Amino acid sequence: MPGNARFHDKTMTQPSLVQQLSPHRQFLVAFSGGLDSTVLLHQLVCWRQQNPDIALRAIHIHHGISANADSWVMHCQQVCEAWQVPLVVERVTLAQRGIGLEAEAREARYQAFRDALTPGEVLVTAQHLDDQSETLLLALKRGSGPAGLAAMPVNSAFSHTRLIRPLLHTTRDALLEWANTHALIWIEDESNQDDAYDRNFLRLRVLPLLNARWPHFAQAAARSAELCGEQEQLLDELLAGELARLVSPEGALAIAPLAEMSVPKRSALLRRWLALHHAAMPSREMLSRLWQEVALAREDATPCVRLGSFEVRRFQQQLWWVRAQTGQTETVLAWPNPRDLLTLPDNLGTLRLLSGGHIRPAGADEAVTVRFKAPGMLHIVGRNGGRKLKKIWQELGVPPWQRDKTPMLFYGETLIAVAGVFVTLDGVCDAGKGVTLQWERTGD
Repeated sequence: MPGNARFHDKTMTQPSLVQQLSPHRQFLVAFSGGLDSTVLLHQLVCWRQQNPDIALRAIHIHHGISANADSWVMHCQQVCEAWQVPLVVERVTLAQRGIGLEAEAREARYQAFRDALTPGEVLVTAQHLDDQSETLLLALKRGSGPAGLAAMPVNSAFSHTRLIRPLLHTTRDALLEWANTHALIWIEDESNQDDAYDRNFLRLRVLPLLNARWPHFAQAAARSAELCGEQEQLLDELLAGELARLVSPEGALAIAPLAEMSVPKRSALLRRWLALHHAAMPSREMLSRLWQEVALAREDATPCVRLGSFEVRRFQQQLWWVRAQTGQTETVLAWPNPRDLLTLPDNLGTLRLLSGGHIRPAGADEAVTVRFKAPGMLHIVGRNGGRKLKKIWQELGVPPWQRDKTPMLFYGETLIAVAGVFVTLDGVCDAGKGVTLQWERTGD
């Protein structure tokens, strides 16, 4: 049984682990039930025995890929029950966005970690020295620069807290020795023997050859990764002030100053701007596309490059990081009872009508709808004469990507108001005698 592990050996708590995790006292441990995470959790339980103020929770991700996934959950539950560690089991669904099974599983796993973390907790994962070698070689295969070659740091920002990898300088052989010494029991994921996966190919076929020829290859690779990380940290410090001057309070990046820079400096700033928005680091080719196709597009264009579920757009000579959403030009939403909350499509948020504004209430014979386009000449409060909607958007500085996603209130076929933007002369009444159109965007 998993609970048979030995806990009464003076060598149980690793000084390096304690050093890496201090001064934190609340930990969420990523626990797959495999060798690495079993050793990590065991060492943390040993530490907790000596320091009762240590708070441990474990999280197991059920990806639903393996036929053995349910039995792995049972194993992890037995281990955690024996070791008195609360366990969270999260079942995730892979997005199937065409980025590969490994990448999709990793994205789902780390999103589950973000959702599970509580205030004060740090996330602890069990990557070790051999994992670092694999990560470095995968970065080389992708043609990564110093940021990618820096591989995995021991301690990094994650969500609202920290992600710590306290075993990153420990070899897999050392973990196996610990597990055998303390009679630990772990599961073996059968997919780890499938060299169709890139990481498994490196682990099973490439790294054994490298380590046999050069016994200290893993340590040397980790040192190279650390040096790349130091170079990136230095660039972060040197460019931080300049980046701050180029970024607006809304997070947009000024284009004109970038055009005067060398390509390497411009690329470095673009990467750091994307990092501010928590974007996955783009390839050199993608950075070139962002610059050529978006920043340098002709003036009358509305350029866009997609990066995952976000887009890079240009507006008012700035680059903008925008969540990708479907335009709603043809959408018409009936609102039979405007006193009720109306949910908008595609996570655009909700609408409600509140008493006390300057939008007139609908007449008894006026059907209330919400739309996302308005034809003809419009007469709005605060402007003389009529204008087409496109001209009004331009005058008010509304970005193009927001225009077909901004809800518009209609009574019958008459535009009354656009949420948060303007009220028409057909829709206005004395202040305080009408209603207010309140738009609560998702995430506001």
